[in-house]
Amino acid sequence: MFVLISGFWARELGHMIGFEHPTIPVHHQYVVTATVPELPVIRDLEGSYYLRQERDGLLFGPYEKEEKMKLQDSTRSITEIRSQWNHSRSFGKELFESDLDRIMDHVEMAMEMVPVLKNADIINVVSGPITYTPDLLPMIGPHQGARNYWTAIGFGYGIIHSGGVGKFLSDWIMSGEPPYDLIECDPNRYSHWTTVPYLCAKARESYGFNNVVGYPKEERFAGRPTNRVSGVYELLKDKCSMGFHAGWEQPHYFHKPGDDIGYKPSFRRTNWFGPVGRECKLVMQDVGVIDLSPFGKFIVKGEDSDRLLDRLFANTLPKVGQTNISHMLTPRGRVYAEVTVTQTAPGEFLLITGSGSELHDLRWIEREARDGGYRVSVSNVTDEIGVLGVAGPKSRTVLQKLTDEDMSDTAFRFLNCRSVQLAGAPVRAIRISYTGLGLGSGELGWELYMDMQNMSAVYQALMEAGKDENIENFGTYAMSSLRLEKGFRAWGAEMNCDTNPLEAGLDYFIKLNKPADFIGKQALLEIKAQGLSRRLAFLTLDTDDIDPEGNETVWHNGEVVGNTTSGSFSYTTQQSLAFAYLPVDLIQVGQKVEVELLGQKYPATVTQEPLVLTEPARTRLQKKNRSV
Repeated sequence: MFVLISGFWARELGHMIGFEHPTIPVHHQYVVTATVPELPVIRDLEGSYYLRQERDGLLFGPYEKEEKMKLQDSTRSITEIRSQWNHSRSFGKELFESDLDRIMDHVEMAMEMVPVLKNADIINVVSGPITYTPDLLPMIGPHQGARNYWTAIGFGYGIIHSGGVGKFLSDWIMSGEPPYDLIECDPNRYSHWTTVPYLCAKARESYGFNNVVGYPKEERFAGRPTNRVSGVYELLKDKCSMGFHAGWEQPHYFHKPGDDIGYKPSFRRTNWFGPVGRECKLVMQDVGVIDLSPFGKFIVKGEDSDRLLDRLFANTLPKVGQTNISHMLTPRGRVYAEVTVTQTAPGEFLLITGSGSELHDLRWIEREARDGGYRVSVSNVTDEIGVLGVAGPKSRTVLQKLTDEDMSDTAFRFLNCRSVQLAGAPVRAIRISYTGLGLGSGELGWELYMDMQNMSAVYQALMEAGKDENIENFGTYAMSSLRLEKGFRAWGAEMNCDTNPLEAGLDYFIKLNKPADFIGKQALLEIKAQGLSRRLAFLTLDTDDIDPEGNETVWHNGEVVGNTTSGSFSYTTQQSLAFAYLPVDLIQVGQKVEVELLGQKYPATVTQEPLVLTEPARTRLQKKNRSV
C-alpha cells in the first residue's frame, strides 16, 4: 500500500513510479500586521482576498488575477523549480522573495473595506508555494493503472482539509469503498490529455478565479481545446457553444443566424434557452444528430468475461447482439456506476459509461478482474472509437437511406445491436433511446460506434441523407432536458455512492433473484428488508425564468425535507422539472412542497413520472389503440 501525500513534491515523486500528476506550485503571498485591537474575519470576493486574526494582528492574503499571479513556467521537476527560485536541494520550509507590487490593488481594496489596515504596521510578508491542480480541487483516492496506489495531493488551501481527508482515505482503504461521494476530487478525473501546457493555463485561470462567483452551466476556457477532440470537432466547432467534458470538447447547443451567441454566465436562463428549445422540438418531431464521442468505452473479453461481469453488475447479462443498462454496486449496496452493456460476440462485451466516470469505472472493473483472478482482458478504447447519436421519429428513414440492412422495427428491435456499413465505413449500431450515463432523448434512435477517423465521413453522409427529413445537430443541453421529461436518472446526480438503487427508483435494473452473487447483493437485500426512509421524487415547479440545477433545498411546512438532484425546463410541457430525494411520506403524487432557488421558495408538486412518454412506450400504447 502506497499513499502519496507529499504536497509540493507530489509531481516529482509521481514521476518516480511512472505517473504524471497534474499539480504545479503557485507563488502565493500574505501579509502579517502588528497588533490590531479589532479582529474581523473576512473573505472579500470582490477584492479577492481573505483577512483573519494572526495572534494579536491581522493576516491578509490576496489571490491576484491570472495575468498578475506568479506561476512556475516549467513543471518538468521540482528540482528545476528550486533552481529557478534560487533554492538549494535542501529546500523545505524556506520562503520566496516577496513582491508587494503584485498585490497592491488588493491591499488598497482591503484598506477601504477595513480602514484599520491603513495604520497597521506590516511586520512580515510571507511568500511561499502552494500546490494547484487544473481545477483547484485536490486529488484524493486510488489511482487507476497501479495496484494499491493512493493519492491525497493538490491541496491549494494547505493543511485545512487534512483531518477529514485522512479519515476519508483510511475508511476507504479499510472498507474497500468510499465512505461517501467525493467524485469531484477523484484523481482519475485526469488522464493523458492533461498536458503541461494545459496544467499551466488552467492553474493560472483557477488561481485568478479563486474568489469569483460560480454559475450553473459554467464554462472556463483556458487550455482548451486539449488533444482530445472527436472526429467531427472541426466540422462543428464554429456552429455551436462547446462544453468541456473530461478533456473533450462537446457541443452544448448550436447557433443559427440571428442568435445571441457567446457565453453569458447567470443563475437564470440566458441566450442558450431559445436554441435548446429549438433542438428539443427537432428531436421530438424530426431527426437530430449529436456527438457522443466523450463516452468512456471499454472492451472486456476472455473465457471468464461472463463470470466477471455477472459479479460486477446487478442486472443480468445481455445476450449476444443485445444491450441493457446495468449498475455496479459497492459492498454496502450503493450505486458505484451505471453502464450500458452490449454483448457483441460470445464472451466479448462493449461497456459504455459517461465521460466523467471513464477511469473511475475502469479502475473498479480492473481491480475486480485482478483480485478475483478472472481470465479476461480489459481494454480502454475511449479515444479510438467515435460515437454519433441519431434520434427522432425520422431517424430510421435517414439511416435506411445509407444501408442495405433492414432498419425496421421488426428487424431491428429496441436494445438490439448490429454491425452495418454507413458511408463505406463499418459501424456498430445500437438501437437505444438513452445512454448509460442516463442522458438521452427517449426518442427513436441509434448510437453509432465507429473508428474515430471515419466519423467525419459518416456524419456528412447522415446530414446529406437527412436533408428531406430536416436533419440538424443538437447538443447536450437539449438531451438533458429530454431525458428529464422521460424520467431518466443520471449517474452523479440521482445516483452515486451515497444512494442505493432502490431509493433511486432503479428497481427494474436490479435482479436480486439472479443466481450470481453480485457485489452489494447481500447489503441490498438487507436494505430492502429494513425499508426505505427516502425515495427519489419527480417534481414540477412553478417558476419564472429560473430552473433547478441540483442540490437545491426542498421545504415542507417550514422545514427542510430534502434536496434536488438535477433539474431543467421541459419545452414539451412548458414547465420546470426536478428530481429530489424526499421522505417516503412525502412522495405521493400530488404532494405539495417548495424548492428554494436564489433565496426564493417556489411551489412544486410531486408528479407521476415520466412526464413525457418515451418513443417505445408511445408505440406500445398506439398498438393497443390507447391515447398517448
